[in-house]
Amino acid sequence: MTSDSQNTTVRRAKPIDIPPVISVSDLADNMEVNPVEVVKGLMRGGYMFAINDVIDREIASVVVQLFGFQANEVEEETSGPASLTVDKESENPDLLEIRPPIVTILGHVDHGKTTLLDRIRKTNVVDGEAGGITQHIAAYQIESEGGSITFLDTPGHEAFTAMRARGAQVTDLAILVVAADDGVMPQTIEAIDHVRAADVPIIIAITKTDLPNANIDNVYRQLSEHELLVESWGGDIIAVPLSGLSGEGVPELIENIHLIAEISELKANPKRTARGVVVEARLERNRGTLATVLVQTGTLHQGEIVIMGEVYGKIRAIFDDKGNRINEAGPSTPVEIMGLSEIPEAGTILDVAGTEKEAKKIVDERQTQSNREAIRLQDAHSRGASGNIRQVDLIIKTDVQGSIEAVKNALDGLNSNDTRVNLVHIASGSVTERDVLLAVASEAVIIGFNSSPEGGAQSLANQESVEIRQYDVIYHLIEDISKALDGLLEPEYDDVYFGRASVRAVFNLGRRAKVAGIYVNDGRITRDCTVHVLRNGEEIHVGPISTLKHFKDDVREVATGFEGGMSIDGFNDFEEDDVIEAYSVEEI
Repeated sequence: MTSDSQNTTVRRAKPIDIPPVISVSDLADNMEVNPVEVVKGLMRGGYMFAINDVIDREIASVVVQLFGFQANEVEEETSGPASLTVDKESENPDLLEIRPPIVTILGHVDHGKTTLLDRIRKTNVVDGEAGGITQHIAAYQIESEGGSITFLDTPGHEAFTAMRARGAQVTDLAILVVAADDGVMPQTIEAIDHVRAADVPIIIAITKTDLPNANIDNVYRQLSEHELLVESWGGDIIAVPLSGLSGEGVPELIENIHLIAEISELKANPKRTARGVVVEARLERNRGTLATVLVQTGTLHQGEIVIMGEVYGKIRAIFDDKGNRINEAGPSTPVEIMGLSEIPEAGTILDVAGTEKEAKKIVDERQTQSNREAIRLQDAHSRGASGNIRQVDLIIKTDVQGSIEAVKNALDGLNSNDTRVNLVHIASGSVTERDVLLAVASEAVIIGFNSSPEGGAQSLANQESVEIRQYDVIYHLIEDISKALDGLLEPEYDDVYFGRASVRAVFNLGRRAKVAGIYVNDGRITRDCTVHVLRNGEEIHVGPISTLKHFKDDVREVATGFEGGMSIDGFNDFEEDDVIEAYSVEEI
């Protein structure tokens, strides 16, 4: 016993090398201490870090002293790749092949961009958009007589300026949509600026030419004021009058896209490792993290290890834009990939790494830089929160990463000398229990933009009296926050989540009577709740509970971890694996 104690004392007296930055797990390994104990030591010092987080030298030096070590400052070796991007000049010209053009559609809100794409794709995307507007970037590939074309559909609302800019940066050709009845509008001008910054060819699509008040010549005149002179006015800009509803002029538009693509001689090397850009990313409950990626060069394969900004992972599945599973994707192909542990930021570059170790090294370096910047921003944020300013503290979760910029830009417009929106935290994904705990600590309101709370998060929010407000249209979100700043926001009534259960068995009590055998996974199911029946993620019925039992006894509620039986007024179509969610209408 004494010998072991003495050996421990000697071991802990030795110095520990501390580089400028180090992960918590690596620090624990160097000290031969359980990483959990290191996390606890950080918490005692007032630092909230997880095992895989990266900390700086100052914090690490404090931690090692807690465990009896002496900090020895060393400089970290900088060898190793910081990026896997291959210089275009290194491409073998003999391996280059013609690739499909990547086309971005830009323009003012409600000028017919999505309707035009619907006509091209022969789909009806527009009907699925909340508020009738596109709220984040989408990528599609179509086949025409001249070959494949990849389209990027970008939002037209002014809050999505940054996303439009991102779309222009990855495109070969821009289509500027201008409605013949409205003409050039403020966001049309913004789109023109983005195209010029991207330095790509442009085609003008004059939409809504079938309307009685259409004035194509007026559009041409307005465009000329912004130095866009169309061919019919003596310039070199192609302009195509068309109608997204009837399809008139659309074949001419497609023909001109192929013409410009042929002139531009668009090529890529499909035989090299893939490189692309993240168009969008989101988290799905059943499939995990999904990233929409536009492959720019090379061929992306299932099973490869990829890096996207500060995220890496092994591709478990690849899906094309129609949802079909494929094994690989070549240049100019938009795909959805699955297998990432976190949500990458929209606009980040995708590279393929040789090994997981190589990927982790690069990601750690990028996270370290990001952490340093975040600390500085946080400090500046704190210094600004003073004086007699009306302030609203918010935690915001969005459906996709690209929506973050939109929401931030829109909320920034509400700040003035007297009012301020304080974003305690903003990220993509569902509202989690961690978000609720942060809201409790910061006395913030949680906003979900096309994002719903997880079951446990909603239960905790009810328990802690944390408000979670949900929106699917950005205008409504901005309006309510503006009213809150002015003290004018009226009480809101909504379904308050109580619990969730799964149907494990279905019992027939006659020809038309069925009882669902349920298991409560979260919260509780109460007799006076309204329940929503979900099947494969889609809601199929909403109604009150008729009977609620525990074994043979009628009960008022069934709590988490218990089984019961249930029947619902007006519903007799239970299936195994259905999900039952219970709600109560309350003031929020």
